[in-house]
Amino acid sequence: MAAQNGKDVLIKLDLSGAGQFETFAGLRASRITFNAETVDVTSLESQGGWRELLTGAGVKTAAISGSGVFKDGATDERARQVFFDGETPDFQVIIPDFGIIQGPFMITSIEYGGAHNGEATYEISLASAGEVAFAADSDPVV
Repeated sequence: MAAQNGKDVLIKLDLSGAGQFETFAGLRASRITFNAETVDVTSLESQGGWRELLTGAGVKTAAISGSGVFKDGATDERARQVFFDGETPDFQVIIPDFGIIQGPFMITSIEYGGAHNGEATYEISLASAGEVAFAADSDPVV
């Protein structure tokens, strides 16, 4: 993948639950993290004393975080509603020239801030709340 502008990464939210994804907010910085826990099955019989891991076991997680400005009142209101109601709607993360990550996420934190002579800003963190699908740029999301 060639170098790209960080601003090209988009986080979109299904605002109504009907599969219509809309850009969630005016992100200025974003981060996506994937993790897979390991299950250690090392025993006294492990070859050469090397650790052995159980294939396909463990919990997979995805986390998204970003900061920026809300693009309008509707997305700001929806973010607050999702957080306070503990909802887990579908989000899409679009990474140009890489693919689309889609699945249910919970907003785990929202922080608001701003200087007296600047715009209001926010920081947001999301945690996967179910199976997350990946589709390469040329594939449809499942």
